[in-house]
Amino acid sequence: MGEPSGIGPEVVAKAWMSLHGSCNGRALRLVGERQIFRRHADVPDEAFLSMETDRHGSPVVAAIKTAVGAAMARRAGAVVTAPIDKAKLLEHGFAFAGHTEYLAKLTGAPRAVMMLAGAGLRVVPLTIHVPLAEVPASISREAIVDTAEIVLTALTREFLIEHPRLAVSGLNPHAGEAGKLGREEIEIIRPAVEKLRESGYRVSGPLPADTMFHAEARAQYDAALCMFHDQALIPLKTLAFWEGVNVTLGLPIVRTSPDHGTAPDIAGQDRADARSMIAAIRMAARLADARNL
Repeated sequence: MGEPSGIGPEVVAKAWMSLHGSCNGRALRLVGERQIFRRHADVPDEAFLSMETDRHGSPVVAAIKTAVGAAMARRAGAVVTAPIDKAKLLEHGFAFAGHTEYLAKLTGAPRAVMMLAGAGLRVVPLTIHVPLAEVPASISREAIVDTAEIVLTALTREFLIEHPRLAVSGLNPHAGEAGKLGREEIEIIRPAVEKLRESGYRVSGPLPADTMFHAEARAQYDAALCMFHDQALIPLKTLAFWEGVNVTLGLPIVRTSPDHGTAPDIAGQDRADARSMIAAIRMAARLADARNL
């Protein structure tokens, strides 16, 4: 369902109607408060997954827990989430930076990784919701290696790429320009890339981020690991704003979501575009098929 005051319920209902309630032969079930979905479409009773609610808690959190519980119990092949409003959830004691961290907690995953995919490009930000001033201190060899291994494993297991190639960006302009513009590439990023290569992975970098995303460069890798949020998301959203999908890697379940926010300014006006939600549903079905879930 996502945040009720945003466009989440609208794009979910529109996607359900557009896909006629199924995707890749899988029935689609809506999780959340029925009357909220029905403000946007005449969805039949059989489309809903029953949900236990806590009148003292958040229906948004209840919907997430219900969906994840169904996937963990193998009663669902995947979970597709609509955008949430973290500020509102904080009022209910939500103690997580976002969906990704909460899903890791619910599923018992040691680490979850956010990938954005669309238009022939897959990007992963090493640091996500971190102020730019704190990014350098948040980067480590271990974080790069751990994240890269999760991404490369997912590219093989879920995206069915037999020998995946990963490009790793630098942090500084021109990837540090041999240390003249910063030493993170020399002291942190390059040693991590070399360790990954020693383990047999096909990894390149550190590469200057400003030359990684033109068409010829994108043809050289299957996913790009970037050092911070905007380095990864700006090219993806430029190339595939309405088709971009957020995929959470490293979980025992499949989870995707559209790559947009709650957009409360247009909520309730029948103006929300469901293309990204439809792409997220189709991606979830493909990944569930790949994992035989």
